[in-house]
Amino acid sequence: MDVKVIKSEKGEAEIEVGSVTIAEVLRVYLNKDSSVDLAVWKREHPTKNPVLLVKAKKPKKAVKDAVDAITKDLDKASKEFKDLK
Repeated sequence: MDVKVIKSEKGEAEIEVGSVTIAEVLRVYLNKDSSVDLAVWKREHPTKNPVLLVKAKKPKKAVKDAVDAITKDLDKASKEFKDLK
């Protein structure tokens, strides 16, 4: 997946991601984090990649924590699915 940091300043980051699905999942997990003030994404045109805006005290850490939480949940779901056999 392509990820490009467009802007990274104190308290704010804009990250271009390669998929609307990934942007939406990240947005949901970021908004669950109490340290995140705002997490939204936009797409200028259907042919363009979405851009995720994160406003937090430490936006890069918030995104990393969200990715870790998503990975943990996916691993748990995968394990539960394998246990169904």
